[in-house]
Amino acid sequence: MVLRDTGCIGRAVIEENIMTAYAIAHLRDVDVNTEIVDYIRLIDETLTPFGGRFLIHGVTPEVMEGPWEGDLVVIAFPDLAAAHGWYASPAYQAILPLRTRNSRSAAIIVEGVPESYRATDFLAKLG
Repeated sequence: MVLRDTGCIGRAVIEENIMTAYAIAHLRDVDVNTEIVDYIRLIDETLTPFGGRFLIHGVTPEVMEGPWEGDLVVIAFPDLAAAHGWYASPAYQAILPLRTRNSRSAAIIVEGVPESYRATDFLAKLG
């Protein structure tokens, strides 16, 4: 259960099943040039209206299993609607080519799980 501020003094709404969503990018072969520098300088302002914040940015992970090349970026949003809104926003779409022209990358949006989630909860989905 999440308590959401409605913006009105003294009024809040309790929403159940609101889960954090994540925008995740796997970046490879990044050409660090003026376009990438501009992308980095501009991305923060595209996140603010959607409540997005970096959790991981440009980190090369310590590989424990399997092949991995490149860097990882993880951005958290309050929910899926905010993550999709950010990605589709004119502000982000305007700077997106600065990244895609200068790297090989994959990007996904995924919903997280509630704090009480256990791996066995997945078994219910299997029927």
